[in-house]
Amino acid sequence: MTVLHEHKPGRGQLIGIGFVFLWFFIGGILHFVATDTEATIVPPWMPWPMAAVLVSGVFELLGAFGVLHRRTRRAAGIGLFLLTIAVTPAHFYMLQRPELFPVPLWALWLRLPIQVGLLWLIWWGTWKQRQA
Repeated sequence: MTVLHEHKPGRGQLIGIGFVFLWFFIGGILHFVATDTEATIVPPWMPWPMAAVLVSGVFELLGAFGVLHRRTRRAAGIGLFLLTIAVTPAHFYMLQRPELFPVPLWALWLRLPIQVGLLWLIWWGTWKQRQA
């Protein structure tokens, strides 16, 4: 008979979950505080940039709070993982048109490995099960 153990994150995972919370909490708030600025990075082929910013801000906040609770952590992690992938076109759009943004080109390139690291941290902190 197999006994399923409840996932109890280790100290490192808790720190990672805290980082994921802060990343998406701050990012989600910025979607509402700097909506116009956030809308400028939405690729022009995407309809309704303001709505995209507001909806993604809501999902960032929901995911941020979701990772704090053990019962919702995995679902929130899956949602934040998919959301992080969904916003990738904005990163590539900024790289294609860097002259439109007041961000150094090196910082735009740095976002890509940071995003990969963020994806890993979301997975590690919210999906990876450790043996109990």
